[in-house]
Amino acid sequence: MNSKAQIVATIGPSSVDPDVFLSMLEHDMAVARLNFSWGGLDEKKSQIEMIRKIAKKFGKHVPIICDLPGPRVQEKYSHTYDREAISAITDQDKEYIKFAVEQGIEYIAVSFVGSEKDIKLCREVIKSFGGSQPIIAKIERRRAVENLDKIIAAADAVMIARGDLGNEVPLEQIPFIQDRIIKKAKVAGKPVITATQMLLSMTEHPTPTRAEVTDVANAILQGSDAVMLSEETASGKYPIQAVAMMEKIVLEAEKHLKGRVHFDILA
Repeated sequence: MNSKAQIVATIGPSSVDPDVFLSMLEHDMAVARLNFSWGGLDEKKSQIEMIRKIAKKFGKHVPIICDLPGPRVQEKYSHTYDREAISAITDQDKEYIKFAVEQGIEYIAVSFVGSEKDIKLCREVIKSFGGSQPIIAKIERRRAVENLDKIIAAADAVMIARGDLGNEVPLEQIPFIQDRIIKKAKVAGKPVITATQMLLSMTEHPTPTRAEVTDVANAILQGSDAVMLSEETASGKYPIQAVAMMEKIVLEAEKHLKGRVHFDILA
């Protein structure tokens, strides 16, 4: 039985092994995310080749998301972003967009979006390299929340990037901002991905916390079209178990949707 909501898994050292990736596909992983904040283009090209080879062997098309770093500033144990940056699209991002177009990557995610202008610029850059990839706007700044309606209108999909968003707004507000984003995306007919720390404890443990299970289920009940795993599958100890657990939670939550439907996000 396949879920209607899609599972996005980030590919990294823990999941680049073909056998591990195949096992994740067997547990209803639908979309692969490549985080361009880490690793070089040779590494990314190798990951793309692996994804497509194993997906073809499995008999399934697996779209890939190129997740741009944007004006990210790496600190010793964490990261922030350059608040003085004129645009969310940096010169480095433009190189990555060119690579994504050349490689036929299906989706491009823009980090630290501030307004609809960032989405429009990204679309212009994609077009300049001969591409037409749909754009996912990552909502992770207070300014993005304030400009939400225009960003949703300009983008093809949105991602609720709760990690960085939690550095911009009080943590207790995140559940309500998440609900607001999902509702607005639904009204606009745009798919929405809920992301970050969904099963974070599974980077170190084979089972999640009860709170994490509830979080994933709630994201589905709110109407998320996709839920995303980050460290859990990129660098965690239990990537297969994380996808399998996500699959179980999504399937159970969808039994309680009462006729509500998901948009096909990244088919």
